[in-house]
Amino acid sequence: MFSSLREDIKSIIERDPAARNGWEVLTCYPGLHAIVMHDWAHACWKLNLKWLGRFISYIARVITGIEIHPGAVIGRRVFIDHGFGVVIGETAIVGDDCTIYQGVTLGGTTLVAGTKRHPTLERGVIVGAGAQVLGAFTVGEFAKVGSNAVVVKPVPAGATAVGNPAHIIRKEEQSRSARMFAAYGVAPNGDDPISKALRGLIDHVARQDEQIERLTATIKAAGIACPNVLEGDKLDSAELNRLVD
Repeated sequence: MFSSLREDIKSIIERDPAARNGWEVLTCYPGLHAIVMHDWAHACWKLNLKWLGRFISYIARVITGIEIHPGAVIGRRVFIDHGFGVVIGETAIVGDDCTIYQGVTLGGTTLVAGTKRHPTLERGVIVGAGAQVLGAFTVGEFAKVGSNAVVVKPVPAGATAVGNPAHIIRKEEQSRSARMFAAYGVAPNGDDPISKALRGLIDHVARQDEQIERLTATIKAAGIACPNVLEGDKLDSAELNRLVD
């Protein structure tokens, strides 16, 4: 128990620059308190002391603002940062070294008791503030879920999910950048795939306009009559890209 507690404190200090020392983490971090009390509740749950497990979970929620069902499986060195409003459902599995920020829900979308209803987070997953991960699927190793994303389908290992509904930004599974810690699930140089697609379309249309203008000028220079076409507003690609950003 004490070995696991030391591991948790060390991992929090590594991931939170505001954590100055172990004593501060031990006494002032509700995420750590919620994990410790969940260990007690989960032990009761496995011993078939269901009511006692639920009661400990309830007390932990009152004290920390974090609700973890005693049936949920929580790995080692899991860090719930700030934590207020976090909800982790009964059949959720949270792997080692995961980081979960405030307002996150690991929820279920079915009402069938006795089945796997909640997500599985594999090792090193980061879930940003306010994100909702809903359903019995897997978020792969070292994947990142951006703040306020709504994830309803599996996320590949090393990928980043952003938006509502979430879109997947694929990453190299074994790349160094995929394994780097990213606060709140904000990936370095990450971008919304919808914005990237729109910028690509805008640039493509701008290039087509330039090509049409050159072709028209070449045809007229060759003495070939061209019917007059009503001119519209010229495409301002820089302005459109700014609006997308």
